[in-house]
Amino acid sequence: MERVRVLVVDDSALVRKLLSTMLSCDPGIEVVGTAADPLIAREKIKQLNPDVLTLDVEMPRMDGITFLENLMRLRPMPVVMVSSLTQEGAEVTLRALELGAVDFFTKPSTDLAATFAEGAQEICSKVKLAALARPRQRTAVRKLDVPPRLSADAVLPRAQTAGTRGGSPIIAIGASTGGTEAIRVVLEAMPPDAPPIVITQHIPAAFSGPFAARMDTCSAMRVCEARDGQPIQQGHAYIAPGSQHLLVMWDGAKYVCRLHNGPPVNRHKPSVDVLFRSMAASVGRAGIAALLTGMGDDGARGLLELQQTGARTLVQDEESSVVWGMPGAAWKLGAAGEKLPLDHIAARLLALANQPIPRAAVPAN
Repeated sequence: MERVRVLVVDDSALVRKLLSTMLSCDPGIEVVGTAADPLIAREKIKQLNPDVLTLDVEMPRMDGITFLENLMRLRPMPVVMVSSLTQEGAEVTLRALELGAVDFFTKPSTDLAATFAEGAQEICSKVKLAALARPRQRTAVRKLDVPPRLSADAVLPRAQTAGTRGGSPIIAIGASTGGTEAIRVVLEAMPPDAPPIVITQHIPAAFSGPFAARMDTCSAMRVCEARDGQPIQQGHAYIAPGSQHLLVMWDGAKYVCRLHNGPPVNRHKPSVDVLFRSMAASVGRAGIAALLTGMGDDGARGLLELQQTGARTLVQDEESSVVWGMPGAAWKLGAAGEKLPLDHIAARLLALANQPIPRAAVPAN
């Protein structure tokens, strides 16, 4: 069995030791070396040829962002960023994802050993899955033992009928790994009067607010982190908070955002399946949904439920995805009517929104 070869880059000797020990406990991972700063890392990449790099953001001699930018230009490879749970850490990590980092995990300022131990499964999974984002085929690695998965039923029972009450289209977007950049591409292409957009991106709680603010600066739409009870309006995009599920509900006069603090679904909170199920129940045929790049299959079954109500559905194609896990799973289920490159998705969503809503909609009871 081929193991994923990892180089750990961090200026903290304690973090290098803890992270190396934790990763080495996974039989699918081999830590081939460590580096205290980017200049040492540059030489070790040449010597060791790792499959994946874990890269700290704040380091001496050259910061992680500058190093990442140079690396992606000269020798692109899968990088998982190590970030602090702070406002500044969130901003820098989002910049790293823009530059091409595959994923990230967070570390606190205290009690590192306990935190790394608690998050060992997640961190090892991120590193191994990052290796699969490489263009060339890799030998499959052994999966970690993980807790049982919960479906969207844990948050919202599936409705027996679907409704189209608002009379206007609502666009729903789901994404995970690589999604922060994919969502930016879509939102940048949207006009200020675009139909309302609701978005679930797998992201930690400390990062969703800065991500929404970042998207607001690059889009003609108004982009915000969703609040419970917030009316869903044209020209606005609503991003799920990193600690809560986002649902679209009808409150008797208008569509509103509802936040739900239920358990993780498909091991994610927020979950795309939850958002899409709520769209199927409340919006029905007036819904338009896109599933973008991401690892795993969250959103695939929800997209199928939406399609079965008569909603228009599409996925990002494999060539333009960082990882074709979520959109690929939906495509294999037959949940999407179209498969498109990322730079075509915004225009297609707008075109679908301008088409008449199918008249066969059946209001929910």
